[in-house]
Amino acid sequence: MKKLELKFLNEEGSTVTISLDEPVEPTDQIAIHAAMDAIIAESCFYSSGGNLVEKKQARIVERNVFDIEL
Repeated sequence: MKKLELKFLNEEGSTVTISLDEPVEPTDQIAIHAAMDAIIAESCFYSSGGNLVEKKQARIVERNVFDIEL
């Protein structure tokens, strides 16, 4: 399963991550930057450390799970 992780800094300087399942690939860097800018400008998410104030990182994370039969 792949996820798009958008990482921000809040007012206290802590990292806040917003994860989105099954991102469209290939990724559109311009659209990701614009979405992150809009999230900051609209203050639509709040964390325990205050509003999101700065973009930190965006990344695709892939997780593979393999069951072990017992």
